[in-house]
Amino acid sequence: MGGRSKINISLFFTMGPKAYSSKQILRWLWRSWRGNLFQASLNAFLGLLEVGVSLASVWAVKHAIDVASHSVEGDVITAVGIMGGLVLCSFAINMTAVWVKNILGVRAQNRMQRQMLDRILRSEWHGKESLHSGDVINRLEQDVNQVVVFLTETLPSTLSVLAMFLGAFFYLYLMDHRLALIIVFLIPVFALLSKVYVRRMRQLSRDVRDSDSRVQSILQETVQNRMLVKTLESEEMMVERLDDQHRMLQSNVERRTKFRLLSNFILNFGFAFCYLFAFAWSALRMSAGTLSFGGMTAFLQLVNKIQSPARSLMKLAPAFVSVFTAAERLMLLEETPLEEQGEDVLLGCPCGIRLENVTYGYEDDKAHPVIRDLSFDFRPGECTAILGETGAGKTTIIRLIQALLRPDSGSLYIYNKVDNVEVSPLTRCNIVYVPQGNTLLSGTIRENLLLADEDATDEQMHEALEMACADFVFALPDGLDTTCSENGGGLSEGQAQRICIARALLRNRGILLLDEATSALDPETEKNLLANIMKSNQHTIIFITHRPAVVDYCSSILRIEKLRD
Repeated sequence: MGGRSKINISLFFTMGPKAYSSKQILRWLWRSWRGNLFQASLNAFLGLLEVGVSLASVWAVKHAIDVASHSVEGDVITAVGIMGGLVLCSFAINMTAVWVKNILGVRAQNRMQRQMLDRILRSEWHGKESLHSGDVINRLEQDVNQVVVFLTETLPSTLSVLAMFLGAFFYLYLMDHRLALIIVFLIPVFALLSKVYVRRMRQLSRDVRDSDSRVQSILQETVQNRMLVKTLESEEMMVERLDDQHRMLQSNVERRTKFRLLSNFILNFGFAFCYLFAFAWSALRMSAGTLSFGGMTAFLQLVNKIQSPARSLMKLAPAFVSVFTAAERLMLLEETPLEEQGEDVLLGCPCGIRLENVTYGYEDDKAHPVIRDLSFDFRPGECTAILGETGAGKTTIIRLIQALLRPDSGSLYIYNKVDNVEVSPLTRCNIVYVPQGNTLLSGTIRENLLLADEDATDEQMHEALEMACADFVFALPDGLDTTCSENGGGLSEGQAQRICIARALLRNRGILLLDEATSALDPETEKNLLANIMKSNQHTIIFITHRPAVVDYCSSILRIEKLRD
């Protein structure tokens, strides 16, 4: 696409992963591990049981071969029967391990995802998200899975790996202590490089994960805004943007793969040398008559059972690298402080909102506040229109009323005839908000309405729909159970808007905030809807609007002007 400048997607990721110390990450992992203690313990027990069966199988094979070759006395059928019994035990352990991994594993992952999502939803909101939603979803899916697998499978398996290593070493030591010591001595030589490996691999893994998040963010944003992309004829630009990130991801994966292949080559060369050495050693002994054929078979099995755990222990380095990277990315999601927690402060209707000398500027431009020294009283039971040009701070006022933002100075109070309470997240229960645009979720109309009141009856939902002039729902073939796709797909903008208003009315709280909530309605429908809403004086209604019909229904007006330097 000649002539079009490319947009740098990295601008959406201005806040990269913060560097945490190893102690901080380990403490976070420890807290997460305690929540999965049962599954981790069960996996560890099954692993140790498998080690016992595996070492017993080495003895059983050696014994059967020695009995068959008449090196020792015994019954061949019995010896083979013991081997068969151990094989069945191994099958049973493996089947149980698969069950635990799949059933309990998905429960553990669901639990951590739920905890992380709950933490995000309860955290403070600053008006500008530092992370792209696609990146957040990537962390909640892939990074959570990586952490859970490490805590519930990798760590418990390490215990059984160590047990296998020590058990095989002592078994080999009893048969030939010199060979056992030589084999074990050679292993640390190759492990000394692990410190360099971990440092380099950690950075490479972080680069890959960040690139992957950016790819997912572009895909998600493009699909969500497909209509916009088509109308702007920007299909090629979006595909090129994706190609740029694909190239970056591929480059990062290639760098990590090259480093991993080189490391694995060095490590595997060492293990191959050790195995050939053990083979030659046992062959010479058998040739000299100091070792039976069954003994040589046992030698080679034990060397393999020493090397296999050693390989697994070496793989802990990249496993630690991956989980440290994933933990860092999840810890970043928890950096935003939690909102004030506690019991909701629900005031009786009608109630009002009073602003006293409120000033607020967004984080990236505190020197130029959006609102300065604003005082206004949204009196109980009245209807107020907030008017002003774009950027004057209308939406900011709504966010302050909902305690999504905290004023830099001044105060907001919610009050009625009895109580006067400072606005906080605990007073949000008194407010219903209908934002601009279509805010229906995928699902049925019933499910969307129940978001406002999960205990609402069909009668209450019908009443709210009628008040919102959304009685067209009753004429739909499936009525309340009509399915909407994402963003209310299948309904017109006006229909979706009226259902959103019905959802707000079903919540039935003292203060109703409507942000251009009737913008998609025709004048007649808008007039009827406003008349229905105004019937009761139990609600304090605040409109953000540019529509004259709405202003005519308001008893007071708040005009705000954009602050000039």
